[in-house]
Amino acid sequence: MKKRKIRLAVIGLGKMGLLHASISSIIPDVELVALVDKSALLKRLYKKIFSSKEVIVTGDLEKLSELDLDAVYITTPISSHAPIAGSLYKKRIVQNIFVEKTLASSYDQAKELCDLAKNFGGVNMVGYMKRFSVTFRKAKDLLAQQILGEPCSFKAYAYSSDFLGLTKESKSSAPRGGALRDIGCHAMDLALWLFGDLEVKDVISNEEIELGAETSASFTVLNSNGLEGQFAISQCMLNYRMPEFGLLIECEKGKIEVNDDRLSLTKSDGSNTKLYRHDLNDNVDFFLGETEYFREDQHFVNSVLNNQIPKSNFETASKVDYIIDRVRSRRS
Repeated sequence: MKKRKIRLAVIGLGKMGLLHASISSIIPDVELVALVDKSALLKRLYKKIFSSKEVIVTGDLEKLSELDLDAVYITTPISSHAPIAGSLYKKRIVQNIFVEKTLASSYDQAKELCDLAKNFGGVNMVGYMKRFSVTFRKAKDLLAQQILGEPCSFKAYAYSSDFLGLTKESKSSAPRGGALRDIGCHAMDLALWLFGDLEVKDVISNEEIELGAETSASFTVLNSNGLEGQFAISQCMLNYRMPEFGLLIECEKGKIEVNDDRLSLTKSDGSNTKLYRHDLNDNVDFFLGETEYFREDQHFVNSVLNNQIPKSNFETASKVDYIIDRVRSRRS
């Protein structure tokens, strides 16, 4: 008997929608069934792109209730994540939901989605793809093995040049959620993954051009063991055409420096080991965007197939929304 594939839909046909639709469509266990967006232009474009496949392209979310779906990706603007996911659950359109980061626009919304997910069951996941980067995975392994002993402190950063030279008359960062939600969320999720739950200690700076649209922020945190960390987040850094994320982790017997492309391990005696992506078997079956995107989508598919809790789920992602709300509530 032929095994049924996961019937999948993607809601939101921007850059991330195209990426997830493209990757998912080549995973053997997936059948891409539908694409949803309100834009007439995007619908016409996607009908051409997927013309060789029997994919429904529509602007009507209700249409999904007729398609016997197994899973849905939500890749719309952040402000619409909670309403769309809530509607999918309450109308019983689907149980297995992947939401691009951040989970919601606030911690309260994130908590509501966590409660809905528990009530309706299924698999839920959020798009924190840096957990699937080979360099950050290696850093987590080294910390778990205590190669350099216990961590003593850390610094995390998220930088881009997207709004370098921004003025109040320029294009706002608000549609992307501000620096904290747009890029800072990845650094926060990595720190939560590596060090456990975090509480905001002090907000050092929070540069805003309008409410909820900061272009940079820096703050300190503590984990449950008293480990202190500092975050530096900016969308206005020179020479960061592509966003970059990284951590400097000071340990008892040395330090670990890690970013998207490399990891450096320095022991107390001064000896140093550097590892790059290609040293860590950074290979996937289909390369689009970054290799971690394929691993992320494959992980979601495997989690649905095996009914397992994904590494980055609503519960873990809600902790990022919690930190963001705490930073914004304690503006310097």
